[in-house]
Amino acid sequence: MTQNIIKLNTVLNYVKDTFVGKNDVVDLLGICLLAKENAFLYGPPGTAKSAIVRTLSKTVKDGKNFEYLLTRFTEPNEIFGPFDIRKLKEGELLTNTEGMMPEASLIFLDEIFNANSAILNSLLTALNEKIFKRGKETKHLPALMFVGASNVLPEDESLNALFDRFLVRINVDYVNPELLQQVLLAGRKLENQTETDIPEIQADEIRELQNLCKTVDLKPIYEVYLNTIISLRNTGIAISDRRAVKLQNLIAASALICGRNEAILSDLWVLKHIWDTEEQIEILEGIINRTIEKDDNPKSHPQAMQNKTPNPEEVMKDIKILVEKWDSGMLSFEEQNVIKDKLRYLQTRCDWIRNPEQKQYIQQEIESLWQKILQSV
Repeated sequence: MTQNIIKLNTVLNYVKDTFVGKNDVVDLLGICLLAKENAFLYGPPGTAKSAIVRTLSKTVKDGKNFEYLLTRFTEPNEIFGPFDIRKLKEGELLTNTEGMMPEASLIFLDEIFNANSAILNSLLTALNEKIFKRGKETKHLPALMFVGASNVLPEDESLNALFDRFLVRINVDYVNPELLQQVLLAGRKLENQTETDIPEIQADEIRELQNLCKTVDLKPIYEVYLNTIISLRNTGIAISDRRAVKLQNLIAASALICGRNEAILSDLWVLKHIWDTEEQIEILEGIINRTIEKDDNPKSHPQAMQNKTPNPEEVMKDIKILVEKWDSGMLSFEEQNVIKDKLRYLQTRCDWIRNPEQKQYIQQEIESLWQKILQSV
């Protein structure tokens, strides 16, 4: 077990070194791979979404990879394979899946929300149950993980079920300008790299770890996890019972990838990445950070305490926006709750501001808005 964990971490560190400033993206993909859950990458073009997944795929040996850019006109044959002509002549309707998605270990579907009704049902079953169904055909998939990507979130309700199949949602943005020089150097290095420079992990070794992940003891955090789910639901973040069950796999994966066989409080960091809308990203970060900040276990996952020191000017700007929205009046009950949730998040962020004078000034502005909110009740 220890050897396989070392191999997986070596692979992830290689991808992180290759893509500077994307540690959070790579770590979350590693968590999903270990938990056998699907990941969704959301961000503008040119943020290396495809390249990161492609590089990770190259490290997985003895497993076939499948990558496809979906369009509105993508046909089932392009994803699942054509019907087998030889079998068709014999009166059997079977799919020739050679080299196609049903035989792949790591699957990347770019522009996933272009999926049309012709492929949607088969795709939903594949994502949810790791089973390929087409007519009377049923085939268990060897898929270790599905990764979907898009630069937009679904607007059509018919795609909500597809979005729901991706347990983790990863916001991928441009790197900090301070890291741009390192990005350029790493990019040049990647272009000149040979296959022999790439670390490897076998697909079967990942499957062993996926099975081991199911044995991680979650009892130490179970009560806190249960209360957190209830709290998130009360905040308006929809977490179905099915998702609540599957999220436990992510917590277990966070523990296992750190070499532990039992979960600790900070493993709940993965819950920051279960948002449905961009507005929920900050809300989740605030709630989960408050939950895990008391955990100082030296074996915590590196991403657990990645509380980025906030820019006081940006925090102040966000507070002013909330004040303007509140002062405008005519807010629905839901809109009022969103403002309160964002204000709580900014209050948490304020605690991380280093300059005491800026911190005090911003705290006063926050308190002033809370007074307005209380007076309106």
